[in-house]
Amino acid sequence: MDTVTVNDNCQSPADTAYEVKTRCTVEQIEALFDLPFNELIYRAQSVHRAHFDPNAVQLSTLLSIKTGGCPEDCGYCPQAARYNTGVDSQDTLSVAAVVAAARLAREKGATRFCMGAAWRGPKQRDLDQVIAMVQAVRGLGMETCATLGLLKEGQAEQLKAAGLDYYNHNIDTAPDFYGEIITTRTQRDRFDTLARVRAAGIHVCCGGIVGMGESRTSRAALIAQLANLDPYPESVPINNLVQVEGTPLHGIERLDLFEFVRTIACARIAMPKAMVRLSAGRRDMPEGIQALCFLAGANSIFYGEKLLTTGNPDVENDRALFARLGLRPMEPRGEERGEKREERGERGEGGGVS
Repeated sequence: MDTVTVNDNCQSPADTAYEVKTRCTVEQIEALFDLPFNELIYRAQSVHRAHFDPNAVQLSTLLSIKTGGCPEDCGYCPQAARYNTGVDSQDTLSVAAVVAAARLAREKGATRFCMGAAWRGPKQRDLDQVIAMVQAVRGLGMETCATLGLLKEGQAEQLKAAGLDYYNHNIDTAPDFYGEIITTRTQRDRFDTLARVRAAGIHVCCGGIVGMGESRTSRAALIAQLANLDPYPESVPINNLVQVEGTPLHGIERLDLFEFVRTIACARIAMPKAMVRLSAGRRDMPEGIQALCFLAGANSIFYGEKLLTTGNPDVENDRALFARLGLRPMEPRGEERGEKREERGERGEGGGVS
């Protein structure tokens, strides 16, 4: 494979506490997008094989622990209180209910349990509840992840002390398109939260959403921005917009699914050691497209029937697809347990665009 020369023109989260290391430029990611499809998939699969078992897929289950009533105006989100989407505000789930859901997810094969709440950010009383949930789920032997919105000073440290393994906070889209989607929080706000998560020693789960009417250049800028974080996220969810009636983005032109596969491939090449998650929108993808995503380097999925408030392929369908493709669940990665890289199915070092 030819190596693309790295220069200093990448998009970066300016004026934040999160460190930036230039690995690739928007132009370089665009050049990857522009490759013939077979060439791009070949490059992505080659990078994937250099770092991971190509037939192992990490399984996560996502539970909404606090649904609806969010004060933000994210144009894609059915949980925003200002949109009439049929999603009502609900109370936070009890610890017992969360543990029961986590236990069921573990029995079905999930190794990571993610807890999501529709808050702008948690108040201390909210955080106290989440801490109890994290401790209980960790007690089941599962990896834990939370997505709670913006974090204040000291909150990430409390989550770390409770045993939280991952914190999800997506940057959603490219800087130049961000204001078209969200106005109630800036992208800098998001990077400030990511900096607090990283400083507390929690692994970062951060990706974005495509299919919101953005250009290919904006998709390239999203990937470049993620790749240039230092370090880049350990987990990178790539979401295809799920259109929900009542949200501002309902009814826009849908993204070509081959373009979505290209986005997965570019993410894999730009962030070779990250877990690239085939995330929201999978329910609407034919199995052949899902298979192409795995070939392009996706090695993580949400496993279960619902993603917060939208549908997801059910467990039995996923098991059948895995059997047909010869895929198997990945064992827990174990960074927090001090396990060696070769013991968790990850191979080698490296980085950059190739």
